[in-house]
Amino acid sequence: MSDLFDAQADAAREANAPLADRMRPRTLDEFVGQDHILGEGKLLHRAIEADRVTSVLFYGPPGTGKTTLARIIANTTKAHFTSMNAVLSGVKDIREAIQKAENRLRHHQQRTILFIDEVHRFNKSQQDALLPHVENGTVVFIGATTENPYFEVNNALVSRSRVFELHPLDEEALARIADMALSDAERGYGDRDVHLTQEARAHLVDTANGDARSVLNALELAVETTPPDDNGVIRITLNVAEESIQQRAVLYDKEGDAHFDTISAFIKSLRGSDPDAALYWLARMVYAGEDPRFILRRMLIFAAEDIGLADPQALTLAESASRAFGYVGMPEGQFLLAECCLYLATAPKSNTSFAYFDALSFVRDEQTGDVPTHLKDPSRDKEGLGHGEGYKYPHAYRQHYTPQQYLPDTMQGTYFYAPSEQGYEETVAQRLQAFRERDFDEDVVKRAERYAEAARDDL
Repeated sequence: MSDLFDAQADAAREANAPLADRMRPRTLDEFVGQDHILGEGKLLHRAIEADRVTSVLFYGPPGTGKTTLARIIANTTKAHFTSMNAVLSGVKDIREAIQKAENRLRHHQQRTILFIDEVHRFNKSQQDALLPHVENGTVVFIGATTENPYFEVNNALVSRSRVFELHPLDEEALARIADMALSDAERGYGDRDVHLTQEARAHLVDTANGDARSVLNALELAVETTPPDDNGVIRITLNVAEESIQQRAVLYDKEGDAHFDTISAFIKSLRGSDPDAALYWLARMVYAGEDPRFILRRMLIFAAEDIGLADPQALTLAESASRAFGYVGMPEGQFLLAECCLYLATAPKSNTSFAYFDALSFVRDEQTGDVPTHLKDPSRDKEGLGHGEGYKYPHAYRQHYTPQQYLPDTMQGTYFYAPSEQGYEETVAQRLQAFRERDFDEDVVKRAERYAEAARDDL
């Protein structure tokens, strides 16, 4: 009797489940997309069909089939399949699952596949508790994560697993999924007369952003909220589709891969002097809820790192935008973000500020000399030690410059800064070149005087 009630309860849950859950593929034949890892003859496809799946990590954005693949493996394997969610499970749950797996293996010679959804949510101690049992074969581990496992999952666990990256589904795959839901009478809407226009279908697919769940959720909302016409037809027009999925879902986690990948694309677009791409990535970050202050901080760094003296105003403008944003806030602060973005993208570029790190490396690795006597502070011991004697005050000379030794004796002729020919820095380059030529001329004069003096001594 209890089995009957359980079966009835399962049937009721399935009937009331969301369309995306009802339409979840049960076999490899029903799975759509990810041909790069599941195409005919591919390793994962062969392993699932042969029930020879070893420890794997499925990595990819939401709605690309990670959990579905785990369920397909559960449906095809002869091994016992245990599933847990990292958000809801702790070390105690892991140890209990491992104990049962050990008993199963010892008494029934049955292996256990342990699937952990959102495995990146496990902390280090939880992952460490799992590791030895994956190593000794007590369980075959399958993990699913939206975050890069090479950063978010224990390195030892990653090294013992095969990583499969799932990509956002293309439009063709999403369209097929929508069509399957409309034609499946058992789990979808095949038992209803639903007419989805091409425009509505294209909108649902385009705005889903590669997420199958998003397409099915929008389709379900459209069908369930649209009354049939006089002929009993549920007509899903473009207007209905737009109401069902009004806004594109931007895949963005402020602590995840999308955060770092998007800001990387933004900075590289600025560096590449592409204002259109820079505005696109800026808009994508703001739309997804990124903290504008984070973006402004990165633009401040960029102004010094990638523009520098090619346009000294860039750093000033970035600092002004950052300070002004504190007064303005959002949404008007978007004008400040946009202006700063456009200025930096179109400014001349120079990364000569990296010369500082050459100097830093020299200080760290080379033998450095003492401060030249004439550069030392004369205010304390000038009379006793002669500190500051011979110093030439540049403002007393033509062009406020005179050749003079500023580096330690052992570093004469060492150069760190090589100005580019971009923007204002071209002027800097010309000025330094003139100064260095004057230095050279004075050295020549001094050497000639020394030779003449030595010749007189010889005579």
